[in-house]
Amino acid sequence: MAVFVVVFAVIFSIFCFSSALLRWNELRYRKKGLPPGTMGWPIFGETTEFLKLGPNFMKNQRSRYGNFFKSHILGCPTIVSMDPELNRFILMNESKGLIPGYPQSMLDILGKCNIAAVHGSTHKYMRGALLSLVSPTMIRDHILPKVDQFMRSHLCNWQNQVLDIQEKTKEMAFLSSLKQIAGIESSSVAQEFMSEFFKLVVGTLSLPIDLPGTNYRRVFRKVIVNILAQLIEERRASKGTEVDMLNCLLKEDDNKNKLNDEEIIDLIITLAYSGYETVSTTSMMAVKYLHDHPHVLEELRKEHLAIRAKKKPDEAINWEDYKAMKFTRAVIFETSRLATIVNGVLRKTTKEMEINGFVIPEGWRIYVYTREVNYDPYLYPDPLSFNPWRWLDKTLESQHYFLIFGGGTRQCPGKELGIAEISTFLHYFVTRYRWKEVEGNKLVKFPRVEAPNGLRIRVSSY
Repeated sequence: MAVFVVVFAVIFSIFCFSSALLRWNELRYRKKGLPPGTMGWPIFGETTEFLKLGPNFMKNQRSRYGNFFKSHILGCPTIVSMDPELNRFILMNESKGLIPGYPQSMLDILGKCNIAAVHGSTHKYMRGALLSLVSPTMIRDHILPKVDQFMRSHLCNWQNQVLDIQEKTKEMAFLSSLKQIAGIESSSVAQEFMSEFFKLVVGTLSLPIDLPGTNYRRVFRKVIVNILAQLIEERRASKGTEVDMLNCLLKEDDNKNKLNDEEIIDLIITLAYSGYETVSTTSMMAVKYLHDHPHVLEELRKEHLAIRAKKKPDEAINWEDYKAMKFTRAVIFETSRLATIVNGVLRKTTKEMEINGFVIPEGWRIYVYTREVNYDPYLYPDPLSFNPWRWLDKTLESQHYFLIFGGGTRQCPGKELGIAEISTFLHYFVTRYRWKEVEGNKLVKFPRVEAPNGLRIRVSSY
């Protein structure tokens, strides 16, 4: 009996302490003018619920508090906006007290000079440097031939194998990006870089707590920085004439968007990270959706076989071929919409400001949550169906609620490059192979779209 009383007392004490702690944290953020919402635990906030429940957490909070509510996620008090019109206003008004507000874990790992973190004049000249690397002319004349060469090599000899298409598209996206950036494709440097880079990707969505065993602790950014610093040193010493992104960044005769070495390294990491995440996941999910919708695959294959019919067997696809891939572009957009590769973007207030009738304190983050817009039946009739034909109406891509690639001055500068890479991958994949899924595949769609145990397919020749 005495043991029972002690156990009960301990449990009751823990319950009372937890309740008091939660109550105290709620009172801390009960400032006049703030939107409604809950803040969870001190330090951790509601991050666990957010990462575990994802869209359901957001829907539950919206049902209780509306489209504009407060929370505490990824280490910071945050306002969540789920209103399409308000989201557009926030994205279009960066100069009025709103700057990028990505989690500290992401800033620590990608670097303080990464383009997603900087703002003002620094963002302007770094964006200028980036746009010069991925301009339509650069893609047409220099990048697309490299992408084509890489994809033909990467996709060779897949027939009669069971492959994890998730791993293949991850390798594809990273190595293709590295080839474009520094001409590196298959070397010990590439393998070392890739190993550390995959740790980096996982660590960007974690609490910035430096404890043993955490994803944050596992990231050794220093290794990647050292690899890139060595590449820069070797490239300067060799005075190479290759037309790749690294050489363009190191040009001495163009001071318009001149970057220092730290900025170059952070820009390269950001290029590799942003391209990897979207290209690999969209490619994997396109393979999944095409497998599940044979009539879409038939239409896509018809488009690519028509392109191949005009070319010699080993002839590369060119800019004109890419621009002719209208249905392929539609497949990519519909894949991005339905899978929701990007759930939203973060901003941070630089001063106290009023939004939607509420007063947002200085230093708070605003999570522009765009996921639910992708499933709005008013904007996308029958939103849960995979229907690429809807995107053949070009006006859909130009609508103000189209935020798949971001919005405002922060729209993804590498959008066209990513689409070109995925299009090239699909071109060689569907014209060379047929495939069937192997049983046991499972997908999760939050906080990242991924197959925890892999997405295995059995490949045969077309």
